[in-house]
Amino acid sequence: MLLATIGLALLIPVVAAPLDLHAQLLFSAFCLAAVLLLRKRNHQWVKIGMITLSVIASLRYMYWRLTSSLGFENPLDAVFGYGLLLAELYALTVLLFGYLQTAWPLQRKPLPLPADRSQWPTVDVFIPTYNEPLEIVRLTAIAAHMIDWPKDKLRVHVLDDGRRDSFRQFCEEVGIGYIVRPNNFHAKAGNLNWALKQTDGEYVAIFDADHVPTRSFLQIGIGWFLKDPKLALLQTPHHFFSPDPFEKNLDTFRAVPNEGELFYGLVQDGNDLWNATFFCGSCAILRRAPLEEVGGVAVETVTEDAHTALKLSRLGYNTAYLAIPQAAGLATESLSGHIGQRIRWARGMAQIFRTDNPLLGRGLKIGQRLCYVNAMLHFFYGLPRLVFLTAPLSYLFFEAEVFQASALMITAYALPHILHASITNSAIQGRFRHSFWNEVYETVLAWYIMPPVLLALVNPKLGKFNVTAKGGVIDRGYFDWKMARPYIVVLGLNLLGLAVGLGKLAFDADASASTLVINLAWTLYNVIITSAAVAVASESRQMRAEPRVNAKINATLALGDGYTIACHTVDFSQRGIGIQLPAGVTVPRGATVDASLYLDDYETSFPATVVFSRDQTIGLHFNQLTTAQQYELAQLTFSRADIWADAWGNSRADTPLSALRDVSRVGIRGIRQLNKATLEEIQLRRAEKVSGPVIAPRNT
Repeated sequence: MLLATIGLALLIPVVAAPLDLHAQLLFSAFCLAAVLLLRKRNHQWVKIGMITLSVIASLRYMYWRLTSSLGFENPLDAVFGYGLLLAELYALTVLLFGYLQTAWPLQRKPLPLPADRSQWPTVDVFIPTYNEPLEIVRLTAIAAHMIDWPKDKLRVHVLDDGRRDSFRQFCEEVGIGYIVRPNNFHAKAGNLNWALKQTDGEYVAIFDADHVPTRSFLQIGIGWFLKDPKLALLQTPHHFFSPDPFEKNLDTFRAVPNEGELFYGLVQDGNDLWNATFFCGSCAILRRAPLEEVGGVAVETVTEDAHTALKLSRLGYNTAYLAIPQAAGLATESLSGHIGQRIRWARGMAQIFRTDNPLLGRGLKIGQRLCYVNAMLHFFYGLPRLVFLTAPLSYLFFEAEVFQASALMITAYALPHILHASITNSAIQGRFRHSFWNEVYETVLAWYIMPPVLLALVNPKLGKFNVTAKGGVIDRGYFDWKMARPYIVVLGLNLLGLAVGLGKLAFDADASASTLVINLAWTLYNVIITSAAVAVASESRQMRAEPRVNAKINATLALGDGYTIACHTVDFSQRGIGIQLPAGVTVPRGATVDASLYLDDYETSFPATVVFSRDQTIGLHFNQLTTAQQYELAQLTFSRADIWADAWGNSRADTPLSALRDVSRVGIRGIRQLNKATLEEIQLRRAEKVSGPVIAPRNT
């Protein structure tokens, strides 16, 4: 606290020092040159230096903004000007808190367990399910049953809120516990709490129905509990082996980090430094005694997981995060499903902010309070994002002066703030978030999360828990007009603003050219972001109910004539594998083979049929695997931690200019897709007028 006070005291004169235009430009150029030099060195203290320069640039901008740009001369300027100012204050708060969270990730490592396995504790594994298909739950349950842990100390339970006989029969067949309850009160939280009362293991591990654990899950995590008796929660990443709607529709899977990778790759690791790791509902281990002490999993909000962690922290228990993927699951398939999931998260965090605000009450340290507050503030971005997407239109349409300052002064203060934040965040977040993509994600979601968040602040009891569907099929591509409508409107307004601004620049001699150029540049950027958001609404086909995982695993094929081929996989699923054959070798479609997969010296063979053959690539479909073979297949594929570790944080390095180019290309594609969908919709409606309703793959 003393160091923070000293640092703040030294920062104030730097932030508040009055500089004229030329001095400010010189100071900004010096700081920008320094941050560009620092960016070339990959060291944590170097990143702290970059953060310091970014904070100075941002606070100088905001100090200037508050003291030199708010002398509004009419109500219209004041309404638009103060609206933008509030959005900027929100963005600055989130930026500063974000630096606090991610400045120094703890990078915790696993601790070894006692050599004597009899000293290892008992663990109940809970797999809550409601409407997921048995094929999805089967894989998770089998993998959980195969976790490398003493069998007399590992108890796997499927918690079936759907009360399905097929699930009961499966659990009885493989020797897994099956728990149901008399009602569905409090959804997932109630399901887990009922299971707590039916079991007695020292620890509880929880996996969503589609999150498949690796064999090493408990050995990686339990060691920290044995060292720290106050540790109540250990969370691991949510890693996904299928693309989410952004990755699928924009074709960026494994090339651009997805929306959640920043949180699991960096933010949670940063939270761990402050003893503020969030429970995320799956892929986690909890100590039973503290969990029961807080009354079980929280039921007061629809984000029961984060609220539970907050309650544990208030009682003085510790939390931990291991940034090592130890499970993998299915991402949401459709844009509508993805938005529905984010709405639930946003509503729940707003409910916690309203009913159990981390800034208030006892038990939390300052770092914990700020980490929780920033997580909750994040979901309030809906209104500020819409303000930023429309702010320059206030000048282009109504000539409202939202900055009461010259264009050069605005540039001298605002541009360093923007550039420093972009370069610094790229250096800190580059493995897990590429520049500008966050604006695309927020633009898509802003309109939808804004109303439930604001309603939850007024009445936290509004809204209900909704289950995110997984494992679906999209048999025909279509443009989701319903989901895209809000940002199509915003795109149209910005395109119109661009036309109006260019017209004024060309034909209005009285217009301020410099002010127009600034607003036109801002509007052009908004066009790029909103057109990329439109591209997300063009749903791609997904013909496989079970996405395949790209992985290279040594294999051999035994053909019917006794010939054996050494090869390797290119992908796998529960139902089949893709094989890369040696040069010059082919296997015809329809051939029956025995496919052997290897893990070190371990080998298992699976009967399969060739269902696809092209050059040196073939696709195999497994033939009626026995339960024992399903266990063996899971061990050789989904339960291998190395497969998920190889894909973790390994996308190409981020550079802001390259990222802006990529987003711009996606934006151009979005406009083309919108034009195509519009023409198809017009043709469809014309056909309906002539011959009646036409069945078509559309979403209106």
